[in-house]
Amino acid sequence: MSFDESGPSRPGGMFRSLRHRNYRLFFTGQSISLIGNWLQWAAMNWLVFRLTGSTGWLGVVGFCRISILFVAPFAGLLADRMERRKLVVITQTLATIQPALLALLTLTGWINQYWIVALSIFAGIIAAFDIPIRQSMTAEMVGRKEDLGNAIALNSSMANAARLVGPAIAGLLIWAVGEGWCFLLNALSYIPVIIALLRMEFPPRTTQPKPRHVLRELSEGVTYVFGFAPIRAILLLVCLISIAGMPFQQFMSAFARDVLHVGPQIFGLLTGCVGIGAVIGAIFLARRRSAPGLENIIPLAALL
Repeated sequence: MSFDESGPSRPGGMFRSLRHRNYRLFFTGQSISLIGNWLQWAAMNWLVFRLTGSTGWLGVVGFCRISILFVAPFAGLLADRMERRKLVVITQTLATIQPALLALLTLTGWINQYWIVALSIFAGIIAAFDIPIRQSMTAEMVGRKEDLGNAIALNSSMANAARLVGPAIAGLLIWAVGEGWCFLLNALSYIPVIIALLRMEFPPRTTQPKPRHVLRELSEGVTYVFGFAPIRAILLLVCLISIAGMPFQQFMSAFARDVLHVGPQIFGLLTGCVGIGAVIGAIFLARRRSAPGLENIIPLAALL
């Protein structure tokens, strides 16, 4: 496989966006970090139920990440006003604090559900800034518009492959050494992506957007989204699936222990298997050259 950045994009090449150096660095570092994130998610889910035996507490911990809904729109505005790479380095550095504290508290025996709730809120706020800014960097990392769709699809493939691998590893680690080591590994997994970000090279911005009132920009964004039928339909579908289809994952540890009467190893496999369909879909998207036709496939995929 050639990564020559000057060469033409190969039609249908599933990994064509990796020939861009910045995106290649990001893809490598982020792949490691995302596995760490799923390690932590599975370990935290199991730990909460082990400590409390309560599905109510599992729901509370999952709900704590709701802060992302209130902060994310402002993070997008911030990304338009400042250097995105610098912002992502800051958010990724701050994101290491939460798993490091979880590891310290768990390994020393001080952990309880209240600490988990507090640290989950903190992680939700950091993620609310990090995710939209990091995603908006994709266009800058790729550079070529014709490769942007492929890069977005590879991002999804990377995230869902980590979703397969991370929980399976977490299940084995929980069984062997406990949840604290999963949190520690997640804290360490941020190092490669921070190094990758620091090694990227971007041309300086020649023009800076003229600052406007924050509320006016938010209003314009909402008006555009709800006025453009395809985006409106996709967002409503995502909301429906998120509310009615996905919450079962938060209760997987309770289902594994109390219904199936299995240990953390099988819990990890159950959690990871949820991502198989998403990986298949992401690979399908990475092989496509354009978006037309997806309007028929998306509802079918959601139904399945």
